[in-house]
Amino acid sequence: MSAELKRRAAAAALDFVEPGMKLGLGTGSTADEFVRLLAARVAAGLEVIGVPTSERTAALAGSLGIRLATLEEEPALDLTVDGADEIGPGLALVKGGGGALLREKIVAAASTRMVVIADASKVVDPLGAFPLPIEVNAFGLGSTRLKIVAAATALGLAGDLVLRTKADGTPYLTDGGHLILDASFRRIPDPQSLARALVEIPGVVEHGLFLGLATAAVVAHADRIEILHP
Repeated sequence: MSAELKRRAAAAALDFVEPGMKLGLGTGSTADEFVRLLAARVAAGLEVIGVPTSERTAALAGSLGIRLATLEEEPALDLTVDGADEIGPGLALVKGGGGALLREKIVAAASTRMVVIADASKVVDPLGAFPLPIEVNAFGLGSTRLKIVAAATALGLAGDLVLRTKADGTPYLTDGGHLILDASFRRIPDPQSLARALVEIPGVVEHGLFLGLATAAVVAHADRIEILHP
């Protein structure tokens, strides 16, 4: 996704923002563009409260002068604006490429509406080409991995299940201190069944299937902005 398309999608999402809103602020390069544009509006007098979905977003938004709060302080939000790794039929999403899927899902679930910003390449049918992030507890990792494989196999899914690592080869840790397994299923024709199977595995903290959360998607094409609804 080019920087220009990111900015165009982020700018269009500002149309959903109203004075006095409590906003969930997403994580990732596209969400960063939204935060920067929102900060310019705040500097011009717009009053909003932002609840960031990651330490990264909190640092960026705070440095730009956006008033921030936590979900403990503001447990009910009006709107979350966030990116996505894939947008499927019915606005089913794959998220978590940036590693913030647990907090992103908590914030989205606390919001009356969720608007996704992306370019047209992220719109797919079915989901699955992008590896599905699965956040897991470090304790019992081997057992959890086996159970994920078994659950996927029962649904006719197969593919590599890779522990996410940093550039130095050490395991990537989420803001919550968990690990991420990236599952390359390639095709997920029944996201609901996979989501139900994953949440039943005790070692799975959260997964990157965001189902029934997005209320609109702002999709940037080379020549236009498209608004998708479920």
